[in-house]
Amino acid sequence: MDPVTHILTGACLSRAGLNRRTGLATLTLALALEAPDIDSLSYFHGSVFGLQHHRGITHSFVGAPFVAAVVLAVVYGIYRWRMRSGRGTKLPPRWNVLYAYALLGALVHLFQDFTNNYGVRPLAPFNHKWYSGDLVFIVDPIMLLALFLGLVLPGLFALITEEIGSRKPQFRGRGWAIFALICVAAVILVRGYEHGRAVYALNARTYRGEDPVRASAFPEPVNPFSWNGVVETKDFFFLLPVDSGTGEVDPQNQQVQLFKPQETPVTLAAKKSYLGRVYLDWAEYPYVTEEGLPGGRYKVQFEDLRFEDVEEAGQRRRPPLTSYVVLDSQLRVEEISRGGHSQKGTAK
Repeated sequence: MDPVTHILTGACLSRAGLNRRTGLATLTLALALEAPDIDSLSYFHGSVFGLQHHRGITHSFVGAPFVAAVVLAVVYGIYRWRMRSGRGTKLPPRWNVLYAYALLGALVHLFQDFTNNYGVRPLAPFNHKWYSGDLVFIVDPIMLLALFLGLVLPGLFALITEEIGSRKPQFRGRGWAIFALICVAAVILVRGYEHGRAVYALNARTYRGEDPVRASAFPEPVNPFSWNGVVETKDFFFLLPVDSGTGEVDPQNQQVQLFKPQETPVTLAAKKSYLGRVYLDWAEYPYVTEEGLPGGRYKVQFEDLRFEDVEEAGQRRRPPLTSYVVLDSQLRVEEISRGGHSQKGTAK
């Protein structure tokens, strides 16, 4: 999920009642819900290195206790600074409780990232297999709105009650925070149900006389009944929209059919490159094509069809996270590029 959703979820968890047991609960949970994304710093070592290490150990069950410990250390440092500045907390911090909250936050982050179609590796470092729920778009506006209102509305109502002289509560907004979290859970549950219906509809038909080898449905940002379907058969990939509400597959005949590219010495060399190994380890529906360049060189492009939008695919626009490798006439790597960031030669 996006960072704002993570942080707002942590704040709502605190206001839902966890802030009544210890001071610094909101700070701890907000930081812990975002802390696993510290691995995004790996992109400073290059875009391919970042892809290899993002959502790795910090997004795993093994890494979560260590992420929680780092969060607690940061919170302790902030607490000591506040104390030296003469600013305490309404409640004294209970460090054992705060560590439990930090661990909870790291695990909630792991679950939230699992719900989208980028995926996580929860069993790292023992097993680096990617898992994804494919339920929620990486930025879900309904979730964001519910969490935002759950935090903002209590403040607005507090202004009204203060003007009429009502007593100010020590902890306010609990009901709204709980309601916001219920909305988030409802979005995930509804999308989970509709996702199952979409996948069933994709598997229930044949494609150019071929049965599906596998089929997946990937979310769109707002409409929980609208999905981008990807179907793999023996010889083809099919990209087509699915309406899980009606069970209709490709009602407007927008289907895009892609022949499976044949393996060649060129594509095989590209797949063995640093970028190729990392990309194929992560991609769920890799689509690898080659293109001849002047001087006997080759450009091999890597796409992951799960990020294809059917309408854009029909216009052959490249999906997000498309990458490529340039090989010389001897099939040696000259250049690698991911997400528009290029580098010469091979990094590893």
